[in-house]
Amino acid sequence: MAFYDKVFDALGLRGWCGENAADAPLSMADLMAQSAGTSEPGGKFPFPSLDTLHESCNRIVQSRDVTKGIESGFLSVRPVLKSVLDPITQPLSWMLDGALWLFVVTPWYVMVPILVGLSWLASRSKGVTLFVLLSIFALSLVDHYGVAMQTLSIIFVCTTISVLFGVPIGIAMSKSDKLQKALVPVLDLLQTLPTFVYLIPLIFLFAVTESKLYGIAIILYAIVPVIRLTDLGIRLVDRDVIEAADAFGMSNRQKLWRVQLPLALPNIMAGVNQTIMMSLAMVVIASLVSAPGLGVNVLRGIRNLELGVGIVAGIGIVLLAVILDRVSKAALTRVDVTRMKR
Repeated sequence: MAFYDKVFDALGLRGWCGENAADAPLSMADLMAQSAGTSEPGGKFPFPSLDTLHESCNRIVQSRDVTKGIESGFLSVRPVLKSVLDPITQPLSWMLDGALWLFVVTPWYVMVPILVGLSWLASRSKGVTLFVLLSIFALSLVDHYGVAMQTLSIIFVCTTISVLFGVPIGIAMSKSDKLQKALVPVLDLLQTLPTFVYLIPLIFLFAVTESKLYGIAIILYAIVPVIRLTDLGIRLVDRDVIEAADAFGMSNRQKLWRVQLPLALPNIMAGVNQTIMMSLAMVVIASLVSAPGLGVNVLRGIRNLELGVGIVAGIGIVLLAVILDRVSKAALTRVDVTRMKR
């Protein structure tokens, strides 16, 4: 007799439960318990899990019924979700494919000066600019320039979209406590969800060959920091400054553009830096669903046990991460210095 039979009998639920469910297919816990030579999984007093309770009351669903129900529910709404999301997200595929084509087709003697020039404009640092040049040169020496440009193109598109959507959302959160309370649990979920889990529902919604599959995963993963830090930066603006702006008769729009955003810019730039880093981290994971770039070589090294291929690709990812981090941090330092001078 199952352990909880007496519990259901004492509560008078035997009629509702029906006959003992011992004849039902055994769960994995049951099989493991039998192989270990014990009559009940978990010993004499098993934890009241769904599978354990199902043995005494067949009206209680099993764990596998829960997972099957989630899968069936998702698959039932899949056609509707796909018909709605396909046209909305199709421009993302065009942008990713277009950027990928542009970064790869552009000759190195054009692309490298552009990247070095942008590094100088952002950082105004000879050390950072020289490091960018030497890193690209090092990647080119081991024939990883092409895949590095593929990774960079994806980061460029996904980071740009994350900032374009994240900053307005952060501004809206800073203006409404109710909106902030509603969005914080969503942001917490996106920030704590394991990276691989992002890919599971998207695989069922979009074809693996579609660029938007990994693009959506990267954006959802990377957009959180810029939203949080934009909201935080605007909320941290000194109230005395806001009162002074009110005294000068500024409208809400003028206060936002002339006072709050300039003062919150260091926090926003810090959010952009974190968004870039998280985009790069997710690009590597997204190689599992056909995202091109250095992540593909890392995956190849793991699958085929090619140690050299995996290590070289990993070093390439580190170089890209350091480049993006140093350039964005140098730009943030410039913003801070300019703000202090004012």
